[in-house]
Amino acid sequence: MSLQTLHPEQVDETRIQAYSTFGPLLIQALAQKLGHCQGMRELDKLEQSLVRLVEETDVAAPHGEEMKEFAVELVVSTLRNVREHPDAKQDLEEIDGRRAEGRSEDPDTLEEQLQSGLEDSFPASDPPAVVSTAITGGSKDIVGTDEVLRRKKEARRRHTQTAD
Repeated sequence: MSLQTLHPEQVDETRIQAYSTFGPLLIQALAQKLGHCQGMRELDKLEQSLVRLVEETDVAAPHGEEMKEFAVELVVSTLRNVREHPDAKQDLEEIDGRRAEGRSEDPDTLEEQLQSGLEDSFPASDPPAVVSTAITGGSKDIVGTDEVLRRKKEARRRHTQTAD
């Protein structure tokens, strides 16, 4: 069907239907493209700009304020969907505020600092080794630290008694 085949009374109604159907799709496609290329900050700026545009527009039609509310709802929900889309480019983290003072930007220095830090943490960074031995000829009594200290104290006491 073409515009020439429409009855003159249907032209305006069809135009309104086309705008209401394709307008949101076009806004979403444009916002997705912007989000993919520019990131979230630009989407935030776009949202603020579009909401301001809607709010500042004078609408002489009946229910103009309600139309504005629906338009703002359309902008906000469309851009929320674009932000959640997997193709949206995430902004880089602002690392300037996190960077330690005096931190080198030289990759060789950073590598050296990393190696030094790893060497300093060597004993703590390695998990304890589990060793199992099978010694024939019987088992040995396993004693704890308290028992070892008690035996040493007893041996010293006996040694001092024999020395007297």
